[in-house]
Formats: sequence, C-alpha cells, structure tokens
Amino acid sequence: MTPSNAQSLTLTPGQITLDQLRQIRNGNVTLSLHASSAEIIRRAAAVVQKAAAGDAPVYGVNTGFGKLASTRISKEDLATLQFNLIRSHCVGVGAPLQPGVVRMMLATKAASLARGHSGVREEVVQSLLAVFNAGLIPYVPAQGSVGASGDLAPLAHMTLALLGEGEMLVDGQRKPALAELQKHGIAPLVLQAKEGLALINGTQTSTALALEGLLRYEIVFAAAIISGALSLDAARGSDGPFDARIHAVRGQPGQIETAAAYRQLLAGSAIRASHQEGDERVQDPYCLRCQPQVMGACLDQSRYVRDVLLREANAVTDNPLVFANADGSSAMVSGGNFHAEPVALAADALACAIAEVGAIAERRIAMLIDTSVSRLPAFLTANAGLNSGFMIAHVTAAALASENKSLAHPASVDSLPTSANQEDHVSMATFGARRLGQMLDNTAHIIGIELLAASQGFEFLRPLQSSAALEQVHALVRKTCPAMPTDHYMAPDIAHAFELVGSGELTALVQDVGGLVVLS
Repeated sequence: MTPSNAQSLTLTPGQITLDQLRQIRNGNVTLSLHASSAEIIRRAAAVVQKAAAGDAPVYGVNTGFGKLASTRISKEDLATLQFNLIRSHCVGVGAPLQPGVVRMMLATKAASLARGHSGVREEVVQSLLAVFNAGLIPYVPAQGSVGASGDLAPLAHMTLALLGEGEMLVDGQRKPALAELQKHGIAPLVLQAKEGLALINGTQTSTALALEGLLRYEIVFAAAIISGALSLDAARGSDGPFDARIHAVRGQPGQIETAAAYRQLLAGSAIRASHQEGDERVQDPYCLRCQPQVMGACLDQSRYVRDVLLREANAVTDNPLVFANADGSSAMVSGGNFHAEPVALAADALACAIAEVGAIAERRIAMLIDTSVSRLPAFLTANAGLNSGFMIAHVTAAALASENKSLAHPASVDSLPTSANQEDHVSMATFGARRLGQMLDNTAHIIGIELLAASQGFEFLRPLQSSAALEQVHALVRKTCPAMPTDHYMAPDIAHAFELVGSGELTALVQDVGGLVVLS
C-alpha cells in the first residue's frame, strides 16, 4: 500500500530525474501528470483511431505482430487483437520482480506513453498511475525477456494485471488482479487499437532493473570507500598516495573526488600520526595505495550508466511511433526504439564496476589477515592456531569475488534470434540488468566482511584512535558485531555487517564529512 503520508509528485514526461526515480522506487509518492500532457496524448490517440478506421495496413493497429505483420486484422477484431497480444505474451517464468522495480516500470511506462508518440488514450496512462497510486504491485515474473521488441513478457504480465485478468503481489502472495482492482475502485482497462502493443513494446523492465542496480550501487560504493579507509588505517598505511596533487595531474574526475573522500575520512587519525616516522615500508600494496584510481574509475563508470539510464527512463521506446503535429499533420513510423542495446551496454559497464569494487575489497581483506603485509596478528586473532580468526571469512569473500567475475561477463555480446528470425539480433539487456542484484549482494557481503576485519584490526592498535569519522564507523560496527578476542560464530556478524552496508546507515553516519561522492 502507498503510505498515507506519501508526497505528491508531478511527472513531466521526458524530464524525470534520478531523485524522482529513487522516490518512485521507494513507493513514498503518489503520481500525477503535468497538465501539458493531456492535449499531446489526445492528439496522438486521434491519429491511431483514424488509422484503425481506415483501410491501409498499419503495423500493430490492424495487422498481426512480429513475423505475422503481413496478416490483416478486420476492424471488428482490433480490440480482441490487443487483448490476445497481452494474453499470449504472458509467458514469464521465475521469481517475481521486486516491488521497487515494478513501481519504476509502471511510472516510466506511463511517462513514456504520455509523451504523445504512442497513440494511446489518456485512460491507458491514468490506469497505470491509478495502480501505482493505490500501492498495487502487478505480479511480474523476472525471466523471459531478451531485451528487444521490448521487454515483452514482463510488460505483458504487468499489463494483464491492469486488465483485471492477471495477478497482483500482495504481502508476498499472488492474488487475482480483478479483486484487488475492485478493492481500490479501479476499473479494469479495456484496450483499443495499438494500446496493447504500446504497453508491452518498450524497455521499461530492463531500464527499471538497471536503475535498481544503480541506486543500490550508489550505497554500496560509498560503503566501500569507508571500509577501504578503515582498512588503510588498520594496516597503518600511508595517506601520501591520496595527495591531491597526484590526482590533479592525471585529471580523472572520479579519481580526484574519491581521493578527497579518503583524505577527509582519514583526517586527524592518531593511528596515522603514530607511524609517520620510523616506518621502514616504502610503499603500500595496490589495494591500499591505488584506491582512488580504482574507485574513481568505478565512479566515472557509474555516472556514464546514470546518464544512459536517465535518458532511457525518459524515452519513447515502443513501435510504431506517432508524430502528430499541432497543425493537424501526422505520420506513423515503424522503427526499433524497443531494442535495449543502450541499457545492455550500460548494465555491462556497471557490472564491471561492481565486480571491481568487490575485487579490490577482497584484496584488502587478504592483506589484513597476512601478518607479513599488515603487521597485525596473523588472521587477526591473538592466538592463531588455537583460533582461526578471519581465515575462512576471507575465503567467503574470495568465493563471492570469484562469482562476480563470472557474472560480470558481458550479457550484451550474446544474441539469439527470435520470432522466426524476424527479430534476429537482441540485446539481452533484461538479464544484464537483473544480474546486477546478485552481484551487489556479493559485493555488499565482501564490504561487510572487510568492515569486520578492519574493525578487528583496530582492536590491536588500541589505545590509539583513528579519525573521528572512522571511530564513528568502528562504533557502529561494534553495536551489532562484537570484537573477536577468540573465535566465535561469525555468520551472524557477517549478516549484520551486510545489512549495515545495504541499509545506507553506514554512509549516512559520515555523510557530513564531505567528499563522499554520490551519483545525483
């Protein structure tokens, strides 16, 4: 259900921001369209209605679909054509998409149709918004789209719920959609010419999945900056490699910003001051020294992804498209905006960044437990041998980092022809975006383990204190995860640390430090 204190958000089609998408995903808003949309929608709908009443063949209006595009449909069967299209395309399998993803699908589909190039009636757009505002979540299986000709299967499941023939997800349970619509006083949508096609032709599922990954990445990335700074101080590493001059002469913006974040997080550390003299080490391992270079590149990568996904969230991606002018002239043009290659490549780019964030964190954990490098007790335990300390926690981190290497393989380089070779090159964007969730879970667990390991490292450096910001982080970890003077059941600690990373509580704690970079 939409919360009673939800804020009202007016969508201006083509101008949705990342912050608005974040609000939509979280479900704490009700949506309405900017008043300027109504006339644009009506003008385009009139073009389709005129085509449906005419005799000329128009794809998706009075013809079949895909390989059946040359099959003419009689005027009396046009509404049935659209309903059959939705029914036949509801072939998804697997677990249901998360509510936040479905909310973004509903909102971005409504905004796309409202740009007035799809030829649907206002009732279609308002139906999408009514379902969103009622807090209803159509049941949408996660698998079954190849990311071309639109996200056909998932969008068909979403649409079938609007028609009262599909299902809604209520408290995790599948419920008949008609009954849920009736509970909220929403009339089932009745489709007219082209409207079913407009609803399922588009990239809203792959885009929503990729946005879900991006919004989660923002939190995990910031947590990784914090855990990396914590590890640096626990290992008594040098802050020299974060000198602003080093990064300025390279000129990479993400590198410059992340170096500043590390400097601010470490500022005032007594641990750092304690080894500025008499430390025979010349250079730290790359996992400490090159954090700005690696994390900065990942930040720049994610900002490229943000820009692509924001464009796609605001785009018109169905087919054919209607171009209706104020002077009464119009055209319907068939094209391929439903091909999700931009989303596929962006998702692959983000996957690489996620894998790298986890990979360098795993190396820091390995460094911390290696006494020859960290100069901390072996495996971060005072009585190694009797105790194993973080030996196997590192193995878990290594396993997850290795999984991410496989998952980071580009989905976009794969393609299987569909629709009897009519749709002969596809993007695989939907899987490319969906796999980001598992990769983020893996990386958040790695970062959680690093927080535990670095916090344990601090215990061996007492009574020295780190910076004020990092001592706050250490205290937050210790709220739920005690120190380990001896071995204990560690899986619950890892679970708590994982929640700490994913919840955003960790990053909120030190947000006022400054220099903690975000996407928006």
